[in-house]
Amino acid sequence: MRILIIHNHYQNPGGEDTVVAQEKRLLGGTENVELVTFHNRKGWMGMWQTFWSPLNIWAAQKVKRAIKRHRPDIIHIHNLHYAIGPIAIRIAKRTGIPVVMTLHNYRLLCPSATLFYDGKLFIDSIHKGFPWRAIRLGVHSRSRIKTFWLALTVWLHKKIGTWQMVDRYLTLTDFAKQLFIRSSFGLSAEKYVTKPNFAAVGQSPPRHTDRPQTAPFLFIGRLTPEKGINVLLEAFAGTDLPLQIVGDGPLRNEVMKIAGVSPHITYFGALDQAAITPLLASCTALIFPSIWYEGMPMTLLEAFAAGTPVIVSDLGAMQSMVQDGQNGWLFTPGDAEALREKAKLWLATENAYRHRLGSGAKQSYEKFYTAERNRLLLTEIYSSVIASHPRKQ
Repeated sequence: MRILIIHNHYQNPGGEDTVVAQEKRLLGGTENVELVTFHNRKGWMGMWQTFWSPLNIWAAQKVKRAIKRHRPDIIHIHNLHYAIGPIAIRIAKRTGIPVVMTLHNYRLLCPSATLFYDGKLFIDSIHKGFPWRAIRLGVHSRSRIKTFWLALTVWLHKKIGTWQMVDRYLTLTDFAKQLFIRSSFGLSAEKYVTKPNFAAVGQSPPRHTDRPQTAPFLFIGRLTPEKGINVLLEAFAGTDLPLQIVGDGPLRNEVMKIAGVSPHITYFGALDQAAITPLLASCTALIFPSIWYEGMPMTLLEAFAAGTPVIVSDLGAMQSMVQDGQNGWLFTPGDAEALREKAKLWLATENAYRHRLGSGAKQSYEKFYTAERNRLLLTEIYSSVIASHPRKQ
């Protein structure tokens, strides 16, 4: 099977880039895979790319050349925003090649892409024909012009049938799948299939029974409001609950300030994966207090792989991934007191119970989120789409 992957890199590297690289490596050992990439630019070049995003003829030429060179059986598109644009879908379909597209975020439903704005969920656009309120608020980059242009691009290609041309959309969770199905995007349920991300792990971590009774809780992530940092700090500050925080971001100073006066809170700053792995394997539970829907948090997959239970917001992707009392606990989103009480109750439970949830986390990883499981699922999706697609003339 010959596979062409198309991906647009943002200005700052992110989780989507990691997933694309992982999937290419995963398929590269067994399939003939080529990756063609685009990059968002800053300054005048970025403005030029944005202006042409509804119909980028230069990106179209690059896609055409890649198709001619690689002669793929299927094309897998990841991010199109904004240096490529939806024209890549039309070029692929013009050649008669089936197309699948991973929905890493909610950009096709709302210009915010995250369904989060001004410190809270923003879901107004989901059922609207055109997101006028999102434009008035400037939910994309806090710019009404950019928000309008992105919304116009999505709307225009909805009207001319571009999004309908995708043979299968890959959602990361069942929650995201249902959100798209019930939205005004207007595609049938058969267009969507759930295909989660995966976590590649090295050596087996310690068993959960090896973790000391006094092991701390752990937070790993970007220090931003949508990640629930304020909820985390309010829940743990001034208590004797042990907490380790790993990450960097706009709220770094606030985290440092609280950690400086809270002897049971330790802030490590940003760490590489080699340093994070032993912390994740030895903590009592991972805390994930995010207050937005998320896509598919890699941190949760890594916790499951380590056999580490999680305590997460009962919201969005986390609802799909965490079964309360089986591989972790859920708490009311945005409620610091509820998180604090969960943490206290967790430390008061018997170690055997915590070990059972750790085993459940490991089982979740082995059932859904291993590299091999992901490879099989991807190739099954590709084969199914190719088999049901009209053959090229």
